[in-house]
Amino acid sequence: MPSVAGFGTNGDKEGWLVFLGSAKRFFRDYGDLPFVHWAPYEKTYLDRYIKRYGDVDGTATRVKANLFDLLTVAKDSIVLPVPSFSLKVVEKYVGYKRTQTEYGGDLSMAQYIEAVETSDEAKRNEFMGKILKYNSEDLEATWAVFQWLRSKRP
Repeated sequence: MPSVAGFGTNGDKEGWLVFLGSAKRFFRDYGDLPFVHWAPYEKTYLDRYIKRYGDVDGTATRVKANLFDLLTVAKDSIVLPVPSFSLKVVEKYVGYKRTQTEYGGDLSMAQYIEAVETSDEAKRNEFMGKILKYNSEDLEATWAVFQWLRSKRP
């Protein structure tokens, strides 16, 4: 369930409000579930959005309290024969395979800029489709690493 920034002048704020609405529904339906993520910068970005656009009904604060940084857990609990603990490196080690041949955060940002700057709706949809696929596979990879780590528990 993506929360995507729009293309107008208020697009970023609209995306934030969609995210908060989704998070509120998750909490309503499932209680205080963890928001599993990879790397501490997620907390930093939550803080930035709270400062910039506010915290509707305390939902962002609740998300922040439920953040579960899988990277920190991985670093604190295992040693791997890999050059870094980048998600892209660890996901390969645990056997996750992406479908896209070209992907990455920098590429997604470049594609988003192209989507914003084009007036061609088909091109915009193509760029956004690639970004959403990349983000979906990041979530799948994070889940694969999470499940792999759980399987290593005594």
